[in-house]
Amino acid sequence: MSDERLLELLAEAKRLAKEYRALTGRPLGVTGEVAEYEVARLLEVELSPVRQAGYDAIRESPTGTERLQIKGRCLLPGAKRSQQIGGIKLNNEWDVVLLVLLDETFEATAIYEADRPAIEAALLAPGSKARNERGALAVSKFKSIGRRIWP
Repeated sequence: MSDERLLELLAEAKRLAKEYRALTGRPLGVTGEVAEYEVARLLEVELSPVRQAGYDAIRESPTGTERLQIKGRCLLPGAKRSQQIGGIKLNNEWDVVLLVLLDETFEATAIYEADRPAIEAALLAPGSKARNERGALAVSKFKSIGRRIWP
């Protein structure tokens, strides 16, 4: 499949997801796929095979190959400030988590990166059942322990 055709399909998926939310008030469930594609396109990393446990892409760095777990979050105007990202499983193999923030049209607005030690420290800190048991972090917490890498 050509890159041009892939871009066309992604644009259509974004349009359908936006229309679905407008009609139902519910997400269509394509945020993760859109986030993965945006990382591959914007950061030029290689996506892993589908259903690869623990990570979604790989990239080469000065220290070797890094396994990237990609999380996406669509931030809607007027939404609660304490939005959570999907669960991060510490028992899987990965080195870095990338958080792709999308606007209401599913366009990437920012990409943040946090390494495994920072994520582990945040997830294992005492206090929150959602954080400790489900591996869920608030977007604001992820931004505070990570760094913005795009744009």
